[in-house]
Amino acid sequence: MEFEDDAFVLAARAHGESGAIVELLTARHGRYAAHVAGGGSRRIRPFLQPGAQVLVRYRARVSDQLGSASLEPVGEGPGALFDDPLALAGLAAAAAVAAGALPEREPHPGAYLAFEALCSALAIPDIWPAVFVRFEAGLLQDLGFGLDLSKCAATGATDDLIYVSPRTGRAVSRGAGEPYKDRLLTLPPFMLGAQAGLSAGDVGAGLGLTGHFLEAFIFGPLNRPLPPARLWLLDRLRDADRL
Repeated sequence: MEFEDDAFVLAARAHGESGAIVELLTARHGRYAAHVAGGGSRRIRPFLQPGAQVLVRYRARVSDQLGSASLEPVGEGPGALFDDPLALAGLAAAAAVAAGALPEREPHPGAYLAFEALCSALAIPDIWPAVFVRFEAGLLQDLGFGLDLSKCAATGATDDLIYVSPRTGRAVSRGAGEPYKDRLLTLPPFMLGAQAGLSAGDVGAGLGLTGHFLEAFIFGPLNRPLPPARLWLLDRLRDADRL
C-alpha cells in the first residue's frame, strides 16, 4: 500500500535509536501513524512538532501493518509561533483533540480543512480562539455529531437563538429556553455566523459547548478524558483574560 498526501503532524514519539512514530492527519486518508527513519535526528526533529505541515509519502507492505513514511516540510510551521506561547498552546491542544477523536485510517477531509483553517488563524491573536471553537465544531460535524444551530428545536424559530440542548446539540431560542436556562448550554453569537462579533465570555461559552459534546459523544464512549493539552489551553486563556 502506498500513497502521497498533504498532512499535519499531530504527535511524535521516539522509536529505537534514531527513529520516530509519527501520527499524521492527512488530507485524503485520515489519521495515520507511521515510522519515520531518522525522526530523532536534528534535521528531521524540527518538523515533527504538532501542527507542522508536511508532504507525506507512505508505504506499507500490507494495509493493516504500521507503515513507513518520508516527510517533506511545507511552509514555516509552528516555528512562526515561537514568540506566542498562547498560540502554541492552542496548536498543541488542537493536535491532541484531533489525535484523540479521529479514528485511524478513516478519511475525514472536513477535519483536515478545519485544522488547516485554525493553523492559518493562529497568527492573528484576536480571532484564533474563536476559530479554535469552530475547529472543534467542525470536528464534531465531520464525525457525525454536528450541532444543529439552524433553528429552535422547540419552536422552529430562526432568530434569538441563545441556548443549545446538552442532550441533542440543537439550538433553543431565548423564549423557549428561559424556563430551563439553568440546564441549557450557552450559544455564543459568533457560532451562528461570521458577521457576529466577539463579546466577553463568548470564547469560554463556545469552548464549554464543544467540550461538552466532545466529551459526551466522542471521548466519553471511548472511556477517555478530554486531552490534558485542551484543559491546559483553557487555563492559559483564562489567565490571559481571553475567555
